[in-house]
Amino acid sequence: MRGWNLIGSALVASVIAASSALAADVNMRLHTLVKSPHPYNDMANFMAEEVAKRSDGAIEIKVFDAGQLGKDPAVIGEMGLGTIDLMISSTNNAVKQVPEYQVFSMPYLFAGFDDLMSRVGPGTPAEAFFQKAYGDHSLNMRLLALGGSGTRNLSNAKGPVNALADISGFKMRTPPSPMISKTWAELGTLPVTVAWGELYAAVQTGVAEALESSIPGYTGSKLYEVAPYLALTGHTIQVNHVSISQRAWDKLTPDQQKMIEEVAAEASVLGIEMAQKYETELVEKLKSEHGVTVTKPDVTEFKSALAPLQASLATELGLEPAMGAINGN
Repeated sequence: MRGWNLIGSALVASVIAASSALAADVNMRLHTLVKSPHPYNDMANFMAEEVAKRSDGAIEIKVFDAGQLGKDPAVIGEMGLGTIDLMISSTNNAVKQVPEYQVFSMPYLFAGFDDLMSRVGPGTPAEAFFQKAYGDHSLNMRLLALGGSGTRNLSNAKGPVNALADISGFKMRTPPSPMISKTWAELGTLPVTVAWGELYAAVQTGVAEALESSIPGYTGSKLYEVAPYLALTGHTIQVNHVSISQRAWDKLTPDQQKMIEEVAAEASVLGIEMAQKYETELVEKLKSEHGVTVTKPDVTEFKSALAPLQASLATELGLEPAMGAINGN
């Protein structure tokens, strides 16, 4: 029996040693606010798989989607403390911490996804500008990459939108961004600030009558149930950030840091590809399966109404440096 106990103990020790050898040296939690299907979750899962592969299992990322770890403002606070390691989300939801991000809410700022990435992608002056902004605001976070995750469009509970006049007087939900609020006020709506997680109930109860969002966000949160009229205004390209806590960053070797940056940049390209795919597929699904009325108003009218606002907002909100960086200055 003693011999069997020694053999058994040796086997257990061997299994424990093997398990330890396979265990990750660094474990990270990655937050997204959205439900699938959504580019953020595709990006998150891609990062988890690629980082595990390229680190030979030394780094493990566990994805927590659909706001399991909290809403963005609270998560950014946790990132500063290092209790949450990574996040992929809209820059709209970080404007309180990074006011410079308001610039991305400026309507019709980019001609398309290619234009966006040429101006804010890896190695651009804009990327460097926003990385510095994180430090300037003492976030204890690091920006890994910027990208685009779909166009933002208007949806509402009241009726089809074919012209600018159709949205006059709408109680328009906006995120906590002065830029977005002032934009929609200029277009004749009555902005109300509502958290994304409370939006469905807000529209359902009439606190808000309309909203602007990405099509995957609109679909994933089932907002078509309460706001079944979708107008393809494409007024902004939703810019997303991939960020890491400084505490998590400091745990990595220089080679691992470089690898994480490369994976984040690749994830941003994937996010754009998935956004375009979802938008095409989801619009058809929204019409055929969920009875959504889809219109495509002439955006020239929207652009003309907003043109006088652009320069004044940039000045008023102190966004000239951010605009300069985006324009390559």
